[in-house]
This record gives sequence, structure tokens and C-alpha cells, in this order.
Amino acid sequence: MTGMSEGKRRGWPPAGPEAARVADSDGGGGTFDPRPATLLLSLSVHLHEREGAFYLEDQACNGLRLWARHFERLIVVIPLDRAPPPPAWVPVAAHVGPELARIEFLTLPVAYRPDRFLRALPAGVAALTPAIRRADYLGFAIGGLMGDWGTVGAVIAHRLGLPFYVWTDRVESEVMRAAIRSAPSWRKRLLARLMHRPMAWMERYVIRRSELGLFHGRETFDAFAPWCRNPQVVHDIHIRKADHIDPARLAEKMAGAGSGPLRICYVGRADPMKGPGDWLDVLEALEREGIDFEATWLGDGSGLAAMRRRVEGGPLAARVRLPGFVRDRGAILEALRGAHLLMFCHKTPESPRCLIEALVSGTPIVGYDSAFPRELIERHGGGRLTPPGEVPALAGAVAGLARDRQELADLIGRAARDGARFDDETVFRHRAELIRTHLRRARPFDADTVAAPAGA
Repeated sequence: MTGMSEGKRRGWPPAGPEAARVADSDGGGGTFDPRPATLLLSLSVHLHEREGAFYLEDQACNGLRLWARHFERLIVVIPLDRAPPPPAWVPVAAHVGPELARIEFLTLPVAYRPDRFLRALPAGVAALTPAIRRADYLGFAIGGLMGDWGTVGAVIAHRLGLPFYVWTDRVESEVMRAAIRSAPSWRKRLLARLMHRPMAWMERYVIRRSELGLFHGRETFDAFAPWCRNPQVVHDIHIRKADHIDPARLAEKMAGAGSGPLRICYVGRADPMKGPGDWLDVLEALEREGIDFEATWLGDGSGLAAMRRRVEGGPLAARVRLPGFVRDRGAILEALRGAHLLMFCHKTPESPRCLIEALVSGTPIVGYDSAFPRELIERHGGGRLTPPGEVPALAGAVAGLARDRQELADLIGRAARDGARFDDETVFRHRAELIRTHLRRARPFDADTVAAPAGA
């Protein structure tokens, strides 16, 4: 599909007064610009190559497919990892589909060590600069310091005097600051102590110079909005409308909540920032209170081995399952639909997608209070939030739901209503509309160059 045919499908060219308005405009200014465009965006997820084929995380493939619905061409800046692809990585060609013909990958080295990054930086800048000049809209995912090509691209765009947006889903400097206490080795704790302040400075430097900030969830928005001239709350999820719990299954779930053990789950990496120790503390408190429950944590991570040792040698051995990484997204969603609640103990400012995935599954979210979960359930109250870090309070909230099954059933219905507004097509359309409405074009409009491949 060419750029012009895609543009006409969205209503380009405009007619009447609208045609005169956009004829000499750079876009932005609060009015949607429907003209064909090339979007350059950076991804932090790694691209892998095996036997001449590219592999990418399955959700990232879905994101590229959805972005390509709203822009005629994509230039994707992404680190290329020479290591074998992880289990969740899938062939790009098969999972992006025909839209791949309009997507160009600009691959850069994986270079998180300072020495490797400094060696790779000159060539990276030389590759990024002409790609940035060929795009109509510029977007950079930021979230690091060394090896963060999104931040490098944003600095280049600023020095060229070009407008750009930033996107992030967590406050990386705060994650790094938390690692000063929680990192498993003294080397990593020292690195965190050295890096978190420069990282915070760089986050603010880039965000202040952006024209638009797309911040995933209220937690990230609240942290960065003071530094951004046009901050917007967005969401980054890959749940289809068809993945939402259907009304019959929801009614069955609500009716079944009245008896049997309380089914608790969590989906995510078993890393310190997710609070796996607190999670097990809560479960041990429930065991001491005589609450009948079953709990499952789906996900791998640096803390999984310690969790397994603690469970196997303690009072939770018969109640807790820790299967590790689960590749099958359908199995994850089924686990969420089967749970009575998702319990979380997040330690750092972030916007984890598992909370949204729980809500669309009709599963209340119960955990530590912060801006992100508060925003998710503010409409219908599909969860319970307790003070951060207070294990007894969270244990009390969960025990209360275990004892009041009518309240639990009501909460399940509220959770489904809170999740009804979230699906991948809706959230990607929202982000594309924000870009086309609030971000100026980085180059004068020329329909003939929008669909031009590299070197044309």
C-alpha cells in the first residue's frame, strides 16, 4: 500500500477551508493533521536476527502493526542484539504482516557499558541524523543513559531545531535509585548510586526540550509533567477487544466467587522493584489468619530462585505456585480470568500493564496505592489500594475480601467495567491522534517524499 492511498483512506486531501488551512501548515497547534506522514520512533526492546530473519517481542510486533495503521511509513530505531532471541520473541515478518513493507529498521548496537557506548556513539549519531531528517514526526522512547539511543535521537533532533515527542512508561531514574538499596551485588548498588542522578538530569533535559510528552499512566505523568510543555496521559497495552472477559464468563465468575479458596495471582518479573518479598509476606499473614487461598506468580526474574526457596521451606508450600516465565499470552489471560484478584506490591513509579490486563479480565487489582492504579479504577472502583509498603494493611484488605464474598463478587463486576475502555486499537489510535494534533511536522509537507524509501 502506498503512502498516498493510505492517506486518501483517512480522508486526505481535505476539501474547502480545511484544505487552505493545512496547505502551508507545519501541523500541531491543537488541530488534527490528516496528511500522509512518516513517523520515526525509537524502541528500547531488542531486535534479534537468526538465520537471516528478524525476531522481536510479540507485543512490540503488534505495536508496529498498529502504528502502521496511522502513518504511511515508519522508521524504527532499535538495538540489534546478536544473541539468540528470547522465548517471547517471534518472527517479525509473520507477526507484523503486510504492514512490514512500509516499515524500515535502523539498527544500532546494544551498548549499555560506558566504554561500548562511547565507541558506538559517533557511528550511531551518523546513522540517526539522516534518518531524523527524513521523517515528518519524531518520537523517542527514553529510559536510560548509556546505550539509550532514544535519548541520543532526542538530543540530535533538538540540536537540529526539530520538534519531537518523548514516550516513557516508568521513571527510570527512580528505578535506579531504588537499586541503591535492593540490587543483589555491591557492584550494581555502586553503579546505581553513581548513575541515578545523571539519569534524572538527562530525563529532565530531554523532556524539557520536547514538544509533546506521552507518558504511560498517571504515575509516570505525575513524575514528568512539571518538566514538559504538553504532557499527556496515554496507555500502552496489547489487549484486543476480543480478549476482554465476555459477559457470560463474567457472570459465572461473579457467581463462583461466593465459595472456595480465594484465588490470587500476579503477572510480571520477579524483580525487587515488583516487591516479591512483600507479596510473600502478605500471603504468610493470610496463612496465619487461617484464610483459605491459592496464589500464583507468573514470571521469571532475578528474585524467582529466592522466592522458590522461601516457599518450599515455609508455610506457603501447599498454597503458592511459581511456574516462572509463561510464553503463551492466552494462558496468561486465562490465568487472570480465573483469579479472584491480582495482588501487587510495586516499589517504584511505573505503569505495569498487568494491572490493565487484570481489569479487562474482570479481576480486581489489590495492592499498594499510587497514581497509576488509582487512575485505572477511579471510574468504577474495581480494586482496593493500601498505603505503600504496609504489609499488614494489604493483608487486611485481602483477608476482608476473602471473608466478604458478596463484596468480592461486586468488585469483580466493577473491575470489568473499569477495564472496558482499554484495548490496543483504541490506545494506539489515541496516541496517533495526539501526535497528529499537538506535534509540529519536522519537515515541510511533500506527498511525494512521504512514502520514499531510504536513499530515494
